[in-house]
Amino acid sequence: MICDCDVLIVGGGPSGVTLGLLLAQRGISVIVVEKEAEIYPLPRAAHLDHEILRILQECGVADAVMRTSRTTGRYDFLTADRQILLRFEGTDRLGPGGWPGGNMIHQPSVEQALRSELARYPQAQLLTHCEFVALDEQADGITATITTPDGERNIRARYLVGADGARSPVRHAAGIAMEDLGFEEPWLVIDTIVHDYARLPDCNLQICDPARPTTCVLMGEGRHRWEFMILPGEDPEVVASDSSIERLLEPWDVSGAVTLERKAVYTFRARIAAQWRKGRVLLAGDAAHQTPPFAGQGMGSGLRDAANLAWKLALIVGQNASDTLLDSYQSEREPNLRAMIQMAIMMGQTVCITDPAAAEARNQKMLAARAAGQSPDGNIAYPPISSGLILAGSAGAGSYFPQPVVDGQRLDDVTGIGAWLLTRAGLDEPKIAPFRTALEQWLDVQQAEAVLIRPDRHVFGTGNAAMLTEQWEAVLRAS
Repeated sequence: MICDCDVLIVGGGPSGVTLGLLLAQRGISVIVVEKEAEIYPLPRAAHLDHEILRILQECGVADAVMRTSRTTGRYDFLTADRQILLRFEGTDRLGPGGWPGGNMIHQPSVEQALRSELARYPQAQLLTHCEFVALDEQADGITATITTPDGERNIRARYLVGADGARSPVRHAAGIAMEDLGFEEPWLVIDTIVHDYARLPDCNLQICDPARPTTCVLMGEGRHRWEFMILPGEDPEVVASDSSIERLLEPWDVSGAVTLERKAVYTFRARIAAQWRKGRVLLAGDAAHQTPPFAGQGMGSGLRDAANLAWKLALIVGQNASDTLLDSYQSEREPNLRAMIQMAIMMGQTVCITDPAAAEARNQKMLAARAAGQSPDGNIAYPPISSGLILAGSAGAGSYFPQPVVDGQRLDDVTGIGAWLLTRAGLDEPKIAPFRTALEQWLDVQQAEAVLIRPDRHVFGTGNAAMLTEQWEAVLRAS
């Protein structure tokens, strides 16, 4: 098949454009199609962690994103009378990814930065106001039919990635089912423009009040958000009325300190696609999984998908590796994603109790656990890659490799994209030497002479340098 591009990406949101960027950086031709004519101008996603900022660093947009973001030192779950049930601290400190642990963002600014960077690559096209209609898979490629302002068009590609949101026409066209994880709650989301920060909380809050569970969080670029649970029997349109919003905000005493920018009713859900790959069709972002927002990992999960997929697709398309590399995509990402969703569900179930007696029982149990030092809070950690393209059995295999920062310089900026082989003998190389102490400490913990790090910054394995190189090449050949 003569292809119009190597990879066609349906969906021009953060996941799709990030994947397009990571592929274009590796010389892969991509077309991204997006049904909307312009970036949605109002806030949506709220939070990105240090790992996601590291992905954006590779994309070349992290500094631009940080200019419109804010950080906060903690995330508290409180009772109606403001006793602490859970507290996650240190989100303003550098995480292992080399960026602050919690970054409250302005999504339109993130998307604009990504699109501007994508436009720098001649091998990448972004086609807006174009909607996916159907797909036809052949042995050597795939053809997608899309509608454009000038009529229907067929685009031929080697692979198609559906990053087209929770309703995903690509997922439906591929006949992929969704697994419902049993969480579904309607909430009213209110975004505001801030005029007086002094009158607003300086940390992120979940108010576990059975009378009205409420979220209050910082946002990027001069904004603040409240979310109010819609109670059983309530009419969402009534709850979302301006008069109702005014009453909901009264206890926060922010009249004059904020003005309403956006209101929307969402149903928070937890779902995972049964297959993330079906032949030449792959799913990413909300098309593959949806998570309640309480752990702040919705948008970030899609960017993790992009980081996992990009280097594998690049090896297949650019270096003729076997496309069975893609079989590792879901097996590597799904356990991590399920842990994130379960954390979000746990948080949501903690918050979304509206029965006063049940809420009081929850409070007593969690307050007692906290007093005994057994509260499940602190820093949130998710499982490493446990199967897939790793050297199983070697120390650190599948773990996330940290990015040291020395005098404002980050390791990734001097090592570049692709896989890395770091050895003790090589730590004196001029570009690596500033990071020697941190890297040596990591090798000491693993009791290893060398580490091979995958392009997505997870550890392939540790051991002897020659053995690691041989095993890495063997895994890629075998796949």
